[in-house]
Amino acid sequence: MSDQQGKSSTSVAGNVWNPGTAGEHRDAGDSDSTRVQPAIGEQAPAQPARPSVVSAGPRSVSRRTRKARLRLSRIDPWSVMKTSFLFSIAFGIMFWFATYVVWSVIGASGLFDAVNTILQSVLSNPNDQTQVRIEDFVNTNKVLGVAALIAVINVVLLTAIGTLTAFLYNLSANILGGLELTLAED
Repeated sequence: MSDQQGKSSTSVAGNVWNPGTAGEHRDAGDSDSTRVQPAIGEQAPAQPARPSVVSAGPRSVSRRTRKARLRLSRIDPWSVMKTSFLFSIAFGIMFWFATYVVWSVIGASGLFDAVNTILQSVLSNPNDQTQVRIEDFVNTNKVLGVAALIAVINVVLLTAIGTLTAFLYNLSANILGGLELTLAED
């Protein structure tokens, strides 16, 4: 197979090659050059390295910043739901772990013993010698259970609110046109 001028031929693998002189290099912008595409399993021909110009002084050519104005006209509610679900799961795990750490620090600081002493002095009765302990009412398992319940409720609420927000944005973007963004290249 050859082109109109008869300068290009086809190799066995169906790739187009240009039979130029040895050592001749043509840019892709030349009108009569043909791009070489190696067959499967072959290496592409090595391109000669182009020398780079290094200037010792400050650049004389100022670089212009390219800017693009874009409009965010629609947000996919399904992707918002997936993303908000994953973020709320991560937030729930962090909340539960933070609750455990704070509760352990409070327990190690001796706060519960101080509260038990205050409760004993306030609620003491000479006829009743039972001790009141705060740990009987509020313990680690109960606190972590409540934290897990709050985390699950948070996951459901944040996912629903994020998805609903995407639907509301799409409705308002249809009327108002959406958010306009200006992106600049550094």
